[in-house]
Amino acid sequence: MTHRLKGDIMISSSKTTKSVILLLTVIFTLSLMTGCNKQKNSENSSGITITDCAGREVVVPDNVERIGCLYAFSGHVVTMLDKGENIFAVVEGLKRDKLLNQLNPAIKDAAVPISSGAINIEELIKVHPDVIFIQSSSISNKGEKQKLEKSGIPFLVIDYNSMAQQQYAIEVIGKAIGASDKAKIYNDYYQFQIDNIANKLADLQDSDKVKVYHSLKEATRTDQKDSLPADWMNAAGLIDVSVNDELKLIDDSYYANIEQIFMWDPDVIFANEVGVPAYIMNSSQWQALRAVKDKKVYQMPIGISRWGHDGSLETPLALIWAVKTIYPDRFADMDLTAEIKKYYKEFYDLDMTDDIIAQILDGNGMRLPKGE
Repeated sequence: MTHRLKGDIMISSSKTTKSVILLLTVIFTLSLMTGCNKQKNSENSSGITITDCAGREVVVPDNVERIGCLYAFSGHVVTMLDKGENIFAVVEGLKRDKLLNQLNPAIKDAAVPISSGAINIEELIKVHPDVIFIQSSSISNKGEKQKLEKSGIPFLVIDYNSMAQQQYAIEVIGKAIGASDKAKIYNDYYQFQIDNIANKLADLQDSDKVKVYHSLKEATRTDQKDSLPADWMNAAGLIDVSVNDELKLIDDSYYANIEQIFMWDPDVIFANEVGVPAYIMNSSQWQALRAVKDKKVYQMPIGISRWGHDGSLETPLALIWAVKTIYPDRFADMDLTAEIKKYYKEFYDLDMTDDIIAQILDGNGMRLPKGE
């Protein structure tokens, strides 16, 4: 009986053992599944936190593979940082820059889910972007901002009003797309040019500075205070005549009237839109200006973008060109052609011929007209 009881106990113990083993197996399996789910959830929620140009903290994926450049400047930067093939959405203006499109064919095939500041969120979602770069003016409308927020697509605001802020914008883009090292190399070059020019202009007196009127796209559209062009012109030892006067604001752009321009009577006029210098030189309205009479109306170069424009990445080159044009004696040791070749080779891996450089300096034919 005892034996039977023992046997029963043994049998009972055996059943218990099997039950315990089964229970432990289930628990172990569940723990593995939980662990896997935790790991998966961790991977899904992983990313890097970036503070954009508007001070927003945004989490973007660790490995960004699909990029939306809904501000043209960001497309120039992403291409420069060797991630151009990852661009899948752009603004229409990026398709007009000839040199940029030759360098980065992905732009030609990219979707255009934004027009006149209005975002087509359905078209944007179809692109499946991992991150979007956008200007604050594009989301100043509450409805446009809500569209992006509801989509769940991380978006970074890229804006700046000075060279220092532009360098930070480049840093933000570099960090977001995993190209921080090259972004730093570019910003180091940028800062070197600023410092080098500042040293050469250190003894330039205010009374000796040249007065410049800067035409942006249209003849009477110009620079406002606290803008990138106002900053780089100041760094180039120039007096930007429009920045301390009241201008007319129309659709986020600033305009002067012809009477104001005559009161400023600039020594020099810079224009970054092809055709504007010829218009100014041939228009009877502008003939009495000192710059026109002295034939000092200059077309600014156009490369990847329009140098000196508030949305241009090539601000360092605009600085070099401006000081070589206005203060040639102070910068006699600086070879503009050599600097241009070095810039495009180092940052875009482009071997620039003298003919291409001449076309960039002339500006003509470097951008497609609107609608083409």
